[in-house]
Amino acid sequence: MNPPVIRIVERMQDVSRAEWDALAGAESPFLEWDWLQILEESGCATAARGWSPRHVLVEEAGRLVAACPMYLKHNSEGEFVFDYAFANASQQAGLAYYPKLLVAVPFTPAGGTRLLTAPGRERAPLLRLLGQALLELCDSAGLSSLHINFCRPDEVEALRSLGFLERVGMQYHWENRGYRDFEDYLSAFRSKRRNQIRRERRDVLEQGITLRVRAGEDIAESLVPTMYALYQGHVEKLYWGRLYLTPEFFTLVAQRFRRHLAWVFAEREGQVIAGTFNVQKNGVFYGRYWGAFHELRHLHFDVCYYAAVEHCIRTGIQRFEPGAGGEFKQLRGFDARPTYSLHHFSHPGLRQAVADYLERERTQMADLIAHTNLESVLKPRGEEGA
Repeated sequence: MNPPVIRIVERMQDVSRAEWDALAGAESPFLEWDWLQILEESGCATAARGWSPRHVLVEEAGRLVAACPMYLKHNSEGEFVFDYAFANASQQAGLAYYPKLLVAVPFTPAGGTRLLTAPGRERAPLLRLLGQALLELCDSAGLSSLHINFCRPDEVEALRSLGFLERVGMQYHWENRGYRDFEDYLSAFRSKRRNQIRRERRDVLEQGITLRVRAGEDIAESLVPTMYALYQGHVEKLYWGRLYLTPEFFTLVAQRFRRHLAWVFAEREGQVIAGTFNVQKNGVFYGRYWGAFHELRHLHFDVCYYAAVEHCIRTGIQRFEPGAGGEFKQLRGFDARPTYSLHHFSHPGLRQAVADYLERERTQMADLIAHTNLESVLKPRGEEGA
């Protein structure tokens, strides 16, 4: 048998949609060909924005058997692993940090498989093959580093043996414990928080606001520019905000990715006043973008969390990942979960310094996750309803 052929392509358009999606399978929607292609076509993930596509393909007998979305990065924006400390350490050592290689989904801090492999094939050997190929690409190009963000534990396990360094982060996720309805979910809370959530939802209702989830074909074309305006308005209010997504992105997503969309809107007197852009697939709900034309009391919590949880319970979704940050999520029934990334540094001295730092950080993060979950506002399993 001929050895595998490794190719680099600079556009998703040059990859077979059917073959790529056969590898992605039931995995994260953000790994589907359509999502990645739309990011490029709409001008979001481009060299001008600091994202130069360098997607890696592994082929056997002309058939795609493994792949990963990769970018030559000219900055650290839109990554959400916050590696500015690495960049500063490089600069202090007199080393150029950019450009670097990044395996990730642009602007998307959602976990998922980053190294795609063919179904029916033993995954571990293909992971090692991809990992070795990535290392060779980084080192042969004389680049400072290679990063794989928000990856799966099996990828960490396979690539640690190749010398990759592991970083552990934390997000807050919601888990469906078989709740019958939202009231059943509230019964899982300790009484103080349960009463507070009821007050927050009642407060929104008394302001004349109604919430509605529109999914798939229920998303009218007229709502697409509204969702972009909500996104744009929110980002522009933030000192650190960056308009990563273009109006064209929203248009194309509504045209080609509607099957996975689930948008929550808040309306008053027939007018949209707030909303969230969410994506769902295979029992997982992903919160992405929020915006409001009017800042009203408790509206953010109801639109972003309570209405979404209610939708998850009603439709049988098992997990809700609302994105990075936000300790306030814990107060609404989201518990701490680890996230993983992998890192390779070409310079031996920098590699050792980062390795020492990450070892300390992993210990601290494990302690933080354990402590955070001990402080959960949810009752222990088996005590719900008590």
